[in-house]
Amino acid sequence: MRLETQGVDLAYADITIARDLSLRIPDGQVSVLIGPNGCGKSTAMRALARLLPPRKGQVVLDGRSIQRIPTKEVARKLAILPQVLTAPEGITIEDLVWFGRHPHRTSLKVPTQSDRDAVEWALSITGVADMRTAHVDQLSGGQRQRVWIAVCLAQETDILLLDEPTTYLDVAYQLEVLDLLANLNQDHGTTVAMVLHDFNMAAEYADHVFVMKHGELVTQGAPREVFTPGLILDVFGVDSYVMDHPVSGKPMCIPIRADRPSRPAPGRAVLPNAR
Repeated sequence: MRLETQGVDLAYADITIARDLSLRIPDGQVSVLIGPNGCGKSTAMRALARLLPPRKGQVVLDGRSIQRIPTKEVARKLAILPQVLTAPEGITIEDLVWFGRHPHRTSLKVPTQSDRDAVEWALSITGVADMRTAHVDQLSGGQRQRVWIAVCLAQETDILLLDEPTTYLDVAYQLEVLDLLANLNQDHGTTVAMVLHDFNMAAEYADHVFVMKHGELVTQGAPREVFTPGLILDVFGVDSYVMDHPVSGKPMCIPIRADRPSRPAPGRAVLPNAR
């Protein structure tokens, strides 16, 4: 485990968000943090990215306290895509992606071939190379997310942290972004850890799931182990039916309306293969 929190307390001013939180991010896998609003998912992600120092405990990256590692060195090891992103007005896609090379350069250094190759690869793999001269503020939400992921990839890190990367995107763009992240993991070995709200998307794409509630880790494991009707009721307060996805075979959670006069017993059903 290259990245982990060890018994951290996390707080903003006098408000404690998480207590004694230990998360070990599996290398080379896609991990998802999930839980209800306000449970501390995004706060934990900020701590993992060295954006929020813990009040107690420590975040460890490659065997060292992340707070003791210089900022540029951290940025060469991991990249973070936060929820709120603002690009300079009128900037082009390619110019924005060049910001990802900052950890590898000094202010006076002429761009190297390695810099150019990294930017070109980031533009290409995210599918925005052909529109590199377009202004970022003219793009759709899904296109902007691809550009911001390209900025992270230009850092040439092998750990990628994302805080709700599918928020405000319609389902087609959600799938596009999550497919891109899955391909980065499968084809390039990138360790991906992200916060998601949709437990069906988490079940479909995650290798490992962390479930949080009230700032604590409730459980963790493979989606099939984690997503049960009892867990969903306890954490989200929702009755549900859990079944196998008819195509992927991954767990699929179907919420049950609270006003239904009768509800099927919680369990897992298996549908025939879709034709």
